[in-house]
Amino acid sequence: MKLVFATHNLNKLAEVQKMLPKSIELLSLKDINCFDDIEETATSLEGNAQIKANYVTNKFGYNCFADDTGLEVSSLNGAPGVFSARYAGEPSNSEKNMQKLLSKLHGKSDRNAQFRTSICLNLNEKQFLFDGICTGKILTNKQGEKGFGYDPIFQPKDYNSSFAEMTSEEKNKISHRGLAIQKLIEFLKQLN
Repeated sequence: MKLVFATHNLNKLAEVQKMLPKSIELLSLKDINCFDDIEETATSLEGNAQIKANYVTNKFGYNCFADDTGLEVSSLNGAPGVFSARYAGEPSNSEKNMQKLLSKLHGKSDRNAQFRTSICLNLNEKQFLFDGICTGKILTNKQGEKGFGYDPIFQPKDYNSSFAEMTSEEKNKISHRGLAIQKLIEFLKQLN
């Protein structure tokens, strides 16, 4: 089965590719010659995932899935949420995003947060939604060199290390995206 993953993020693409069974051929937007910047204008993660999946399916005719992920910090009323990738403004910059978040949390005792991923799958003219949540807290300083995005400052619940200190295999077992992708994979296996 061929499936397009509607992302330009090569880190995400590599992370997801490692998780999928060999029976699924994962295509990137580059593989289908889609270099468009698909605007994410929805006010929810689910809505943004639907926009991206629908764009690829409607314009290129492929079965496709797309995701949107947000970091939701409880003491910031769920921010940065849907704006996580561009929290510090355009263009998206992980370092600036982390610095802005750490500065907003300076002096706050409640550092509880969760990563949430929503996936929209367009398959054979039907649409399916999957989600995954990983709870934890925001650290006061960056820890680790692996991963991407907010990984160096997010420590999952019941762990003593940040996402950036984990191998991709360790992270994928417990991460928001890993959990959402597992639901997607289980669904796709039922079709075979």
